[in-house]
Amino acid sequence: MQAIRIRDAAVLLGVSDDTVRRWIDSGSLTAEKDGAGRMVIAGDVLAEFARDHAVPPPDPHGASSSARNRFVGLVTKVTVDRVMAEVQMQCGPFTVVSLMSSSSATELGLEPGVVAVAVVKATNVVVETVGGTA
Repeated sequence: MQAIRIRDAAVLLGVSDDTVRRWIDSGSLTAEKDGAGRMVIAGDVLAEFARDHAVPPPDPHGASSSARNRFVGLVTKVTVDRVMAEVQMQCGPFTVVSLMSSSSATELGLEPGVVAVAVVKATNVVVETVGGTA
């Protein structure tokens, strides 16, 4: 099982190193020392913790949908031509880019600074690992 260092766990969870240490100290998150004496968290333990503690930001529009991949974020850039628009959003640590008709972008009032929800419903998702084998 992959061992994840505290600072890397913090990045993955979107919190500070100190928050992860507090969770460990309180017993909310289990960690152990690796061969070098550093505190690490087993990957499966961190995954379970992330699932159990995930709280999506509230949808500013109160919308309901069958899509489970909903990312609330801030529109950071809109590039529009006569036919198409590229809309970039910052959703937490993730950048989401959407291509749509320019008339749709105009109707939705999309411009930098607007809070919006990126809804992703895809049949194909590529999953990669660093140095993984297939």
